[in-house]
Amino acid sequence: MEGITGTGEKARVTKADVLAAQARGHTGAAATQAAAATGVDGSMFFPDFTDMPVKMVQKITAQRLTESKQQIPHYYLSVDVQMDKLMKVRAALNMSQEKSGVKLSVTDFIVKASALSLMQVPAVNSSWQGDTVRRYHSADISIAVQTEHGLMVPIVKDADSKGLKHVSSDIKALALKARDNKLAPTDYTGGTFTISNLGMMGVKQFAAIVNPPQAAILAVGSAEKRVIPGKAEGTYEEGSFMCATISCDHRVVDGAVAAEWLAAFKKYMEDPMTMLL
Repeated sequence: MEGITGTGEKARVTKADVLAAQARGHTGAAATQAAAATGVDGSMFFPDFTDMPVKMVQKITAQRLTESKQQIPHYYLSVDVQMDKLMKVRAALNMSQEKSGVKLSVTDFIVKASALSLMQVPAVNSSWQGDTVRRYHSADISIAVQTEHGLMVPIVKDADSKGLKHVSSDIKALALKARDNKLAPTDYTGGTFTISNLGMMGVKQFAAIVNPPQAAILAVGSAEKRVIPGKAEGTYEEGSFMCATISCDHRVVDGAVAAEWLAAFKKYMEDPMTMLL
């Protein structure tokens, strides 16, 4: 191997040659390749490092997501949602509820719109069972929460039948329990659909991995300002748009069905008063 002189039979590189190269400060691809070939721990050729123990929740998450990408035929659809009307409604509702301490977030609206869309397009609110496709009668929305203990997905149960105020209080309570590592099994077991929102971190658009046995997950990015045609011909105005990407299990949800769900979600988000009916 280039850069390391072998002292074995027919100039073969031996373990002693690799260790000698290490002692001389020899690093690089050749040394790493030689280490792998001779059974020497290749980590000796890297900078100083710390091996972090893997927590149980990380092991479980890694196993489930690896199985998901290997076994579930993923596909992805994206849509841009105009957020201007929703932000005005949100501001008005928060102002009217200021004395009671209620403060609705954009995530609250996303959860409610997703739940109502699942009721409108129930084929997405399903899971693959091998010989059957199980269709759920209520929307239990899992919400991805990153904590110092790992990724957790607590569930807002029956989100389709709860008002925005109730959804908001559930999300806040679950997020607090997740960050304090106090979630009970009933808080994260089950779920019919997942939402992952990285918009508050400045992520514009991304595609998430389906959370089995669910059939779909919605990935939400940040809103951005765009110049769009105005109401009068030849005029322009500013609009705020958010990208939403749904990842689906093609065994359960066909592309046309996912597109129908996205259209319903977009309609609820762009006309948020319909969520209150």
